[in-house]
Amino acid sequence: MSSNYILSWHESVKNTAGSKAKDDVTSFLKEDGFKVIDTPCGKIAKLLYVYLVLPFIFMMIRKGNIVIQYPTGTPRILKHITFMVKNISGANLIFVIHDIYSLRRFGDDFHDSENELALLNKADGIVSHNSHMTAWLKNSGITSRITDLEIFDYLTPNSIQPLRDYTGSLCLAGNLKKAYFLDNFNARSPLYIFGPGSNDSYNNNIKYMGVYSPEELPEHLTYNFGLIWEGSNTDTCNGAYGEYTRYNNPHKVSLYLSTGLPVIIWKQAALADFVTKNNVGIAIDSLNNIDDILSNVDDEQYRQMKENTDRIAQKMRSGYYIKKAVHSLID
Repeated sequence: MSSNYILSWHESVKNTAGSKAKDDVTSFLKEDGFKVIDTPCGKIAKLLYVYLVLPFIFMMIRKGNIVIQYPTGTPRILKHITFMVKNISGANLIFVIHDIYSLRRFGDDFHDSENELALLNKADGIVSHNSHMTAWLKNSGITSRITDLEIFDYLTPNSIQPLRDYTGSLCLAGNLKKAYFLDNFNARSPLYIFGPGSNDSYNNNIKYMGVYSPEELPEHLTYNFGLIWEGSNTDTCNGAYGEYTRYNNPHKVSLYLSTGLPVIIWKQAALADFVTKNNVGIAIDSLNNIDDILSNVDDEQYRQMKENTDRIAQKMRSGYYIKKAVHSLID
C-alpha cells in the first residue's frame, strides 16, 4: 500500500491558470501512485475539514511522505496543517513551491518574510523552481533538503501544435491587466494577445484574440513563438513581477512549451537558463529589438527549436519534472 500522499486543495477561480499548476501536480503524483487527501470545496466546509477531519487522517499515516503544495489556503491554515503533519503523522513533509510571497513582494514586510521562511524550514524536503530560487532559499537560512523542479509540467488533452512555416509570428497569453509593457510595444511584428483585462488603446500591431479557459487556449496558439515579459518597460523586465522572474518559473512558459511553441524570454529570467540549455526559444535583453531578433531566425534554426520544444512538451505532458523532483527527495 502506498505510503505517499498529496493534499489537494481546491481553489475557486475560473478562466485563469490560478489553480492549473496545482491541479496538474496532484494529477501527476496520483498517476505515480500517491494517494490524494481531497479537501472539500467551500470556505466553511474546508475549515471544518482542516480542524475536525484532517487530524484523524494524519493520525493514521505512520510513515511515508505527505506532499503539500505551497502556499495552500490562508497562512494560518497552512501553519496549522504543517503543525499536524509534523506532530500528529509519522510522515515526512514535502513542500512543492508554487509561490514565495517574500520573494514576490521583495520582503516588504520583514515579519511576514520571517514567518514564511520559518514555515518553509519545517519541511523535510522542498521542491524549488530552479537553481536561482534554491540559492535564494539557502541564503535566506533554509536548511531543509531542496531539489530543483527545472520547469512546471503541463497536463493538456490538446495535440502538440504542428510545425508551421516560419513567419516570426508572436503571441502572448495571460492576465493582460498586468501586461503594462503593451502600452509601449511598438514593434512592426504583430503581437497576438489572449486573456482577460484587454485595453482598447493598444497600438495597431497588437491584435486581441479573446479569452479562453486553460483547457481551450492551447488549440488557439498557432504562432511561432510565445512571449514571456513582465513590467511596464519594453527595454527590460521591471517592477515586482519583473524582479520575480529572476527566481520563479512562470507557468506561462509551461503553457507555451507543452503546446509546442518555442518561447521568447528575458535574458535575466531564471528560466532563460532552461530555454537556452534546451534550445527551446530565445533569451533577449530587450523587446525593443524584437523585429531584428525574429527576422534573424532562419527556417532551419526554427525547425530545430521546434523539434526540441516538442520533445520537452512530451515530457511535460507526462509529469516528468515533478515526478523526478519528488522522487529525488523521497527515494
